[in-house]
Amino acid sequence: MKPLYFFLLCVLGSCTALEPGAPEETTILDGPIIGLSGEALAQFHQGDLAFNSQVFTTQNGLGPLFVATSCGSCHPGDGKGHPFSTLTRFGQSDPSGNKFLDLGGPQLQHHAIPGFAPESIPAGATFTKLTPPANTGLGYLDAVADGDILALADPNDANGDGISGIPNWIYLKNYVTPRPNSISQNGKYIGRFGKKGATYDLLQQTATAYNQDIGITSTYEVHDTHTGLEMDPEVSNQTIQNVVFYLKTLKAPPARDQDAGDVISGNQIFISLKCGACHSPNLKTGISTISSLSYKNFSPYTDLLLHDMGSALNDGYTEGSAQATEWKTPPLWGLGLSKNSQGGSYFLLHDGRARSIEDAIALHGGEAENSKSSFVALTENEKKQLIKFLESL
Repeated sequence: MKPLYFFLLCVLGSCTALEPGAPEETTILDGPIIGLSGEALAQFHQGDLAFNSQVFTTQNGLGPLFVATSCGSCHPGDGKGHPFSTLTRFGQSDPSGNKFLDLGGPQLQHHAIPGFAPESIPAGATFTKLTPPANTGLGYLDAVADGDILALADPNDANGDGISGIPNWIYLKNYVTPRPNSISQNGKYIGRFGKKGATYDLLQQTATAYNQDIGITSTYEVHDTHTGLEMDPEVSNQTIQNVVFYLKTLKAPPARDQDAGDVISGNQIFISLKCGACHSPNLKTGISTISSLSYKNFSPYTDLLLHDMGSALNDGYTEGSAQATEWKTPPLWGLGLSKNSQGGSYFLLHDGRARSIEDAIALHGGEAENSKSSFVALTENEKKQLIKFLESL
């Protein structure tokens, strides 16, 4: 063997050996659900590219006012956002509507392209900070039947447990089509996305995010956020539909270490504290246009309902029928992977104020007061076991 060829072979072999291995499947949130056809996988990847790789500039429609320049910048790795990407909504302090829509409400666009001034919160407007949630498993939540959500509701606390979850009843956007077998009430439908459940489906979520977060108009959201004027579409319907499909078909967050002793013990503590009364461990999907999502059992640890969380979490802001102290139960699945997208530290609750799981529990009140008090009374080892369980989800 010639010396140069041998040298190159050794170098190339060494480089290959030094390459980092692929991350374990249980440590990442990105990836499609099982069972998609080749055509569906192609659309998934197109949506992935639009969501995570397309960056907007003044050349392709950014702004003039905006919060971020891409979808993925708020949801890195499809995980939770960071305080740097936290959104601000302002101007709604009662369910009758937002009084500051003519002054930039409901969302603050705090960045602007050259030649324009970013927005500031108008005097007298209440506001709330909202940290972007993780994206994974949304298709499962989208496919839960309205009847199953209502079956978990207990608006008058008929069972006397102090917990009275209710849906957020909202009016639909003109471009939104109700799901099969939807249940309406006085012309309103059940919202299930957003911190207060004020968004109906992933089409509304996606079209609104393009418009309010990036300043991009579409045939769904036609108005420029700066002038309020109707504009030509800056993103195609196909791109939006690809992103919606991508969000619907992202896999559920993978559970980990389920056979570990502390995790098993922590699960029993979770049950004993009655955390599952709101963070419902098990849901099932109904019929879905995506066959791989139809009639599936899954474990998101949410009931998709609003609960009064007490004064500590009163942000003075309402959405739909949700009051200022009411929040939709956030799914707990994927909680242990949150730090991966948040710079190595936790930023939990709706606004990221809680820097640990313990901090988040301590801020629970209202309907969760009894569970919080029971958590405080645990031994240190029991608390550690509960945290181990929560981080395994």
